[in-house]
Amino acid sequence: MAPVDPHSYTDGAHPVVSHAALAFYLDFAASTIHASALLTLSAPHSGDLLLDTRALAVHSVSTAAEPPEPIPFSLAATPDPVLGSALTLTLPPDTTSFRLTFSTSPGASALQWLAPPQTASGHPFVFSQCQSIHARSIFPCHDTPAARITFSLLLNVPSQLSAVAAARHVAHRDPLPSDHRGACDDELWCAPGRIVEEFQMEQSVPPYLFAFAAGGIGFRDLGPRTRVYAEGGDKVLDEAAREFAGVEEMVKVGESLFGPYEWERFDLLVLPPSFPYGGMENPRMVFLTPTVIKGDAAGAQVVAHELAHSWTGNLITNKTNEDFWLNEGFTTYAERRIVEVVQGEERAALNMGIGWRGLNRMMERFKDNMEFTKLKPKMAGIDPDDVYSEVPYEKGFQFLWRIERQIGRPAFDEFLKKYIATFKFQSIDTETFLQFLKKNVPGIENQIDLQLWVEGTGIPPDAMEPDSATYKKICALAAEFKSGKLPSEDEVADWSGQEWELYLENLPTDVEASQVTALDERYKLSESRDYEVKVAFLQLAIPTGCKCYFNEVEKCLKQVGRMKYLRPLYSSLAKCSSEEKMLAQRIFSEAQEFYHPIARSVVEAILSKHS
Repeated sequence: MAPVDPHSYTDGAHPVVSHAALAFYLDFAASTIHASALLTLSAPHSGDLLLDTRALAVHSVSTAAEPPEPIPFSLAATPDPVLGSALTLTLPPDTTSFRLTFSTSPGASALQWLAPPQTASGHPFVFSQCQSIHARSIFPCHDTPAARITFSLLLNVPSQLSAVAAARHVAHRDPLPSDHRGACDDELWCAPGRIVEEFQMEQSVPPYLFAFAAGGIGFRDLGPRTRVYAEGGDKVLDEAAREFAGVEEMVKVGESLFGPYEWERFDLLVLPPSFPYGGMENPRMVFLTPTVIKGDAAGAQVVAHELAHSWTGNLITNKTNEDFWLNEGFTTYAERRIVEVVQGEERAALNMGIGWRGLNRMMERFKDNMEFTKLKPKMAGIDPDDVYSEVPYEKGFQFLWRIERQIGRPAFDEFLKKYIATFKFQSIDTETFLQFLKKNVPGIENQIDLQLWVEGTGIPPDAMEPDSATYKKICALAAEFKSGKLPSEDEVADWSGQEWELYLENLPTDVEASQVTALDERYKLSESRDYEVKVAFLQLAIPTGCKCYFNEVEKCLKQVGRMKYLRPLYSSLAKCSSEEKMLAQRIFSEAQEFYHPIARSVVEAILSKHS
């Protein structure tokens, strides 16, 4: 076997799946998808072929030709805790395509099923989140970013619901018996009160970008190629439309910086609060947490990040999770270039400052395992969700910024456009990037220690803290907090959430409870609508023993499932006394059904580590 990815059973000596024709019957009552997949290989193959699965019930495998002939298959009896179960097929000579029928598990790690009482619309809702290695819990596949696929998708849903996907919408129509290819019986597929939403993705994408959602979804148009969708009715849609009104302008800025936008549409879906990330860059249909709707257009920065992925991450993709910085470091750099044009240099510098604090915080988090402070860590046997951090984002950004400072922005911009044009619709590794860098910037290896940046632990000495007047002023005010000085109302009069977040991130951690309460009494940070501010404040308050904030902590952990907030709050509680540990356990026991399976696993790991 020639493995191509430590997180996949894919054999590099065999062809990979290049197209998937999927038919899904969404059974909301059972939290299950009954499905069929017609998979096409990149080249004919005979004999054993391995696919990735996790908690799938595989019912049949057969040839694509009519009449279909059974194909022998076996599913590993004991799943690997990280990889799931290998599905081994024994293909007849020169097979190019084959059909599978299967069902997902109610606990599929990529899917969250919400009952009507858990939604704003009063309708059931389901959404997928496949990054990093969760597509295998929806359909058998080569679940590695090294194997890009095109796909078609039929979603059979109750007629009162709407469905969206990260693909081109083809039709909204009645079900046909010929649609399902064995996903379920004709009677179920064509039952009264069901409709089919049909989608097509002609551009190749890594499996982690496969995405769909179904529920009580409405929409508002924002521009000629941008639309916002949301579950929750007119109020949420109106707020989202205001927050993201400048999206079309950002797309144009991205094109001016990085080349043509290759995905036709840039639509946004605001998901229920249990969505575990700030955003997910699914092409054509970005998924967003409602916490980015802050009422001051600051949420546009998250959108800028997901938009930047349209070039770095979606067009050019990391080959494995060990190369994740190629996605996120490049995208963080590209996001800040977009923000610089749209919102100004000072706003981009604040963004960089928050990132700099986050990178330094990660050095503390991984002090006992500095492997995960490398740009290219060794990940065999490691669940990517367990070590997800700001390192690939911010250290990756710092590396690219260091190159920009060395060769100058005009030269770096030319390099970036050439890089994107050269590798678009490909998945590459760090070594390929470094070879391209050295070929196109001769002598760069003599000016920057590339090996130290990529393979070294910690923060390299030539990384740089951002330099701006606003950033320095906020850091200076934070330094004065230790001596008891709070910022005056005049000093914070024009602060938005981002300034407050930077201020709180720079406060010393060993502060007194009285200082924390004094700050909150003056500025009501614990009640902020901006979760970045609220969580940064609560994270400061928990270690001081301020029990007056426990109710706010509990409310926050029960209202949102975004891991950016769950991780620090649960970690802070779990590191304190037995009373705080018990509080964390109780909150999780009551809130866990609200969390996406990915978030649930992360919190379980935190509580287990500190039990």
